[in-house]
Amino acid sequence: MAVSIRSATHRKPRIRISLLAAALVTGLVAVPAQAEEGDYSFWQTLANLVTPPKADNKVTAAQRTGNYPLLSNPSGYADGFSPGAYSSWQTITLSPETGAVCGNGSPYKFFVNRVPHTRNTIIYMEGGGACWDYASCTGQTGVRGARNPNGIPDDYMSLLNPGASLVSPFITRVSPFDAVKTQQWNIIYVPYCTGDIYSGDKVAVYNDPAGVKPPLVWHHNGIRNTRAVVSWLKDNLPRPTQMLSTGCSAGGAGSLTNYGPLRRDLAPTRGYLINDSGPVFDAPVGGDPQSWASVPLQTHIRQAWGLSKPNGPLPYLASQLPQLDLNQLGTLYNALSAKYPGDRLGHTHFWQDLNYSSYSYERFFPEIENAPNQATKEAMIHAKWGSDTARLSAKLNTLGNFGGYFPQYRALNESHCTTVVDFKNGDIQTMSLELRNFIDSVLVGSGNVLDASEASDTADRAKPFNLLYWTIDQLL
Repeated sequence: MAVSIRSATHRKPRIRISLLAAALVTGLVAVPAQAEEGDYSFWQTLANLVTPPKADNKVTAAQRTGNYPLLSNPSGYADGFSPGAYSSWQTITLSPETGAVCGNGSPYKFFVNRVPHTRNTIIYMEGGGACWDYASCTGQTGVRGARNPNGIPDDYMSLLNPGASLVSPFITRVSPFDAVKTQQWNIIYVPYCTGDIYSGDKVAVYNDPAGVKPPLVWHHNGIRNTRAVVSWLKDNLPRPTQMLSTGCSAGGAGSLTNYGPLRRDLAPTRGYLINDSGPVFDAPVGGDPQSWASVPLQTHIRQAWGLSKPNGPLPYLASQLPQLDLNQLGTLYNALSAKYPGDRLGHTHFWQDLNYSSYSYERFFPEIENAPNQATKEAMIHAKWGSDTARLSAKLNTLGNFGGYFPQYRALNESHCTTVVDFKNGDIQTMSLELRNFIDSVLVGSGNVLDASEASDTADRAKPFNLLYWTIDQLL
């Protein structure tokens, strides 16, 4: 018995040494060749492997009160975070006390992949449609609806779910297609399960039109979920020196609408935004839909998602962004540009997008919904999207720190989202530009952020068949 105890005692240091060696290998492989602002020194990185850096920008008492406060998990709550588990996806579960829930009322979860060598952080908001009735919020087949109507599983970021774990070079450590500096940063993946572009605040009850199934109680809870994620980040990780907020589709829109509060509360030294294919178009309240094509959509979601209610999401944003006109939501671009003149901000989408554009117009214009054939329907959608895009492009051309990049077409995902799968084929040939030039202009550029727009889709449609894109489209 005595021998057994001694043997166990002698083995423990070896186990600790083995674990430390593994951590050293993991940590040092991830260290970039050239240090970025916000990176730790070599020796501090080694120390971080043993004693992970702690939060240094925790939520204050004042931030836990007021409209949309920063609320945290109760003391002792098992959220799933292990501070020293570097370079692996960790599932973080938020308690109901934080105000965070998925649309179906299940616990809200997000995912953290931290590294030991930097404070810099990318916050990636997942894309995935929108919903505002029974069919679209339940995920009914054949209806454009919202992602994850049944909540977020713990293993969401595994390779068994490549739609999340491999969606973009922004959130992979090593991409076979594109390298970008954020691959060396702490990565926060914010999943989408509320159908409200991360912006809503309303518990809705949607009745089954057939009267067969019970009513659906749905939590359009996007803004509170995002606030809870910010609270957790402040209480558990160091303040980022550099921070990129990005996402595609609904995630692009969410990165835009939440950038102001996110930027204020995480307080990075340098802030960046890339909204990929989640535009908030100009659409004045009461405007003529024939002139302002996004008026019907915005009118509907203001009510459906509780955006305009007293002390709701839009008044909350306007209280912090003086140039945001609540009667003209497209002024959000102007407001962010003016509020954060030292930040580098960007928006990108394809002129020939047929996904976000369909959400925007198809169900709000009878002549589109009832078009005699698909070709006519697509032509009408493209016409309205083109008008809205032209107006947005012209606006961004006037904002030095907020650039716009508008290629024409890519034979992938209905020309929706320029930064998913890879950064390829978002080129503007007549200007000798690649999408990567725009991303670099935001993340490492100086002076005005790049503005560029492509006039014709002829060259894009003439490109050779892309087997990878075709295969992915078959799986979508």
